[in-house]
Amino acid sequence: MDCPKISITNFTVVSSLLLAGGLKKPKFWEDELEVILKQASTPDKTVIIAVVNKAYVELSVDSNTTMLDLFLESLRLEEDNASLQNHLLLAAVDQTAYNRCKAERLHCYRVVTDGVDYSGEEVYMSKDFIKMMWRRTLFLSRVLKYGYNFIFTDADVMWLRNPFLRLSMNSTDDLQISVDKFNGNPRSEKNHINTGFYYIISNYKTISLFDAWYAQKDNSTGKKEQDVLSDLMMAGIFGKLGLRVRFLDTKYFSGFCEDSKDIWAVSTVHANCCRHIMAKLRDLKVVLRDWKQFKAALNKNSSVAVNENMNLRWTAHTECLNSWKYK
Repeated sequence: MDCPKISITNFTVVSSLLLAGGLKKPKFWEDELEVILKQASTPDKTVIIAVVNKAYVELSVDSNTTMLDLFLESLRLEEDNASLQNHLLLAAVDQTAYNRCKAERLHCYRVVTDGVDYSGEEVYMSKDFIKMMWRRTLFLSRVLKYGYNFIFTDADVMWLRNPFLRLSMNSTDDLQISVDKFNGNPRSEKNHINTGFYYIISNYKTISLFDAWYAQKDNSTGKKEQDVLSDLMMAGIFGKLGLRVRFLDTKYFSGFCEDSKDIWAVSTVHANCCRHIMAKLRDLKVVLRDWKQFKAALNKNSSVAVNENMNLRWTAHTECLNSWKYK
């Protein structure tokens, strides 16, 4: 596909000045999102963002837990992750998800979309699933335009270790993004990107990327936003905008598409390559079980801690493998 004509000044002069710090906003300009971002951010204006709906926060008859429960449990299992919850902003796309977020005493923002109900399970690649992904992209674009860096994480990503320790934090990389399968080269645009986990810096280049990305929404029937970003990447948009992009090694940022082969190093596990929420829930519960058993073995036997050549494998993600057999 041809890369759309893009200008790196593809936003208003006022927005540019605000981002550069050349124009001070009067307090009455602050909206609810900006207030919550301030509350959740680190001193360097970085937040962690996850988007949730009713299907991710409410118990079903088939499960005794929810996706949000598992996500928060993963954050709380590791001591290094404990403080990260203070910088987590949950964007709720329906009232049930918002209420659950408030009950957890987290930083919460209600994403409102007139005339659209995102409360049910949006099956992978369904029409409503694609709509929800584009709404998410628009919301995240607003965060960048407020001048905030962020890690975006799907709620079906388990944070086993602090991912910030594996990310480049010196601002030379504009975007660090997970992949379904890692080809061994962190700069290769032939990697298959996954927008379920990425770290992005707010600057004029990344804002222009999101503007160009969202502008393709109505010209990409049948494609999810991840596919559109991949198309833009293959058409050379990263180079045209001068973006420095790092593709994250699945050794550290893994998923069901490609397991990390090093349990001693892995930071996150994403339930990607999976079609249904129930399948994700069941297999992620097994991931946390495997992780707890590994941690317990370390605590029980000091010899395990020094033997990093031990053959430790993840349990097969059977439910997700089988999820593709059913609509």
